[in-house]
Amino acid sequence: MEFDQLLNRFKQKDVLAFEQLYEMYYKNILGVVFNIVRDNDIAEEVTQDVFMKAWNNATSYNTEKGRFFTWILNIARNAAIDKTRSKDFNKKSKNLDAEIFVDILQDNVNLDSRTNTIGIKEFVNKLADTCKKLIELLYFKGYTQKEASESLEVPLGTVKTRNRNCLTNLRKMLE
Repeated sequence: MEFDQLLNRFKQKDVLAFEQLYEMYYKNILGVVFNIVRDNDIAEEVTQDVFMKAWNNATSYNTEKGRFFTWILNIARNAAIDKTRSKDFNKKSKNLDAEIFVDILQDNVNLDSRTNTIGIKEFVNKLADTCKKLIELLYFKGYTQKEASESLEVPLGTVKTRNRNCLTNLRKMLE
């Protein structure tokens, strides 16, 4: 079955189409969410919520505006960031075990191996170092543009321009 047909069935609330898309993308979305929330249980919960949001808002997906994976990835990224900003998450993270904290600091340097399952890592690695760092912060670590600006010690406007340029370069590679 062609992917476009699968998406049309999904938009028409076909449960089998949902299950197929879930199987295709679950691990990828889970990996991205985990990179942001850094907790397996929370990542599982958020990922389930992401697929439910996609299901409930299936008719809002427009193939002319982008790929399905990009659409659901944005839902996942936003949901994971929202989760990290929630009161419950912040209370829990204040009680992080020192071992977990060390792992987070060590992982802060490299893209997590889970993100490679979506196949994007090889393309990101072909970008300039400035792009790699920026994309990692914004899309794999869940930083806001302001937080990325502070982390990279560059003006916010520079982050916005670099982000736009880096994504343009990445899109060209994927075409």
